Amino acid sequence: MYNLAILLLETGEKFYGKSFGATGLTVGEIVFNTSMTGYQEIISDPSYTNQIITLTFPHIGNIGTNDNDKESYKIYASGLVIKKLSILDSNYRSKINLHLYLKKNNIVSISEIDTRMLTNILRNKGSQKCCIISGRKLNLNLAKTKIKNFKGLKNIDLVKKVTGKIPYKWYLGTINIIYNKLNLYKNIFFKLNIIVYDYGIKNSIMKMLIDRDCNLKVFPSFFNIKKILKKKINGILLSNGPGDPNPCNYIIKNIKKMLKYNIPTFGICLGHQLLAMSCGAKIIKMKFGHHGSNHPVQNLNKKKILITSQNHGFIVNLNNIPKILKISYISLFDKTIQGIKHKKKLAFGFQGHPEANPGTNDIFFLFDSFINIMLKSLYYKIKVFKL
Repeated sequence: MYNLAILLLETGEKFYGKSFGATGLTVGEIVFNTSMTGYQEIISDPSYTNQIITLTFPHIGNIGTNDNDKESYKIYASGLVIKKLSILDSNYRSKINLHLYLKKNNIVSISEIDTRMLTNILRNKGSQKCCIISGRKLNLNLAKTKIKNFKGLKNIDLVKKVTGKIPYKWYLGTINIIYNKLNLYKNIFFKLNIIVYDYGIKNSIMKMLIDRDCNLKVFPSFFNIKKILKKKINGILLSNGPGDPNPCNYIIKNIKKMLKYNIPTFGICLGHQLLAMSCGAKIIKMKFGHHGSNHPVQNLNKKKILITSQNHGFIVNLNNIPKILKISYISLFDKTIQGIKHKKKLAFGFQGHPEANPGTNDIFFLFDSFINIMLKSLYYKIKVFKL
């Protein structure tokens, strides 16, 4: 079942371990994630495109994998690094164990790694290029060449790699969640129509809006907003996604057009960064990013602290905030910007993942805030759109 495997870092450190999942070679930017649960949601998040994930929790795989916890139709992470792989999976929802799930999806992974030492290296030296190689013949020279040729994430448009190709409607909500039980939004005499821009969207984000009784239509990242304005639109969601927003000029131009119409707009993660850029903000790469489900942020208006799920390696530059934007949330780890609000338009963004899969439900209310903004927009007739 297991072959020898090597994890080679760009800075020269080598880690010897056991392979699981697929056998072969994979290259990517290595990051560490501090979540204790939710490995299937993490590896299937399109935001991890071209990244190899180190899970700091030492025991992985004990609940197996299932059909409901996938955040997309495939695994987007380039590889997985863990300390210990569970030899058994025990959960009533489990369909297949993690090893076979990764093998089926052709994801090269490595276990028996000192993930504490690896995480300290990444914290001190920053996220970096790496390669996992496994099998009977371990060609380190080939691994070094692959690392050298890997372009990384900076100034690379990864949205084009993960966005959908054609528009589609989304109907699926979550199972047995409180909103379905209480029918909080069923008393609205109409459904809110939301346009979702797919920059690498997670399924859970769309499920959250379906639970709130919205109609969703999902469009590719490159779709011109002017082609959509034939229908009545109550709101626009700018989704999460992978990598660096700086090369995505075509998206930024599109968001600028959206803001002119003052349609209620909610940006999540990459969508938050792209919204900020469309208002004149700058984006910079972080040393090792935020990846985990235990990140404290503070609401600057209410001074309330919330625990959030995070997954990003880029951030809005605090030293270059346009006057048109108000900072609404900050990270209590490093004081970086976690939320913004437009002072004149019905637009706001949040850096973390409010759908929180995996994570706590502290930020679920942001979806309710989005709903309320759309309803107020209609109630006060701040442009009722029939475009």
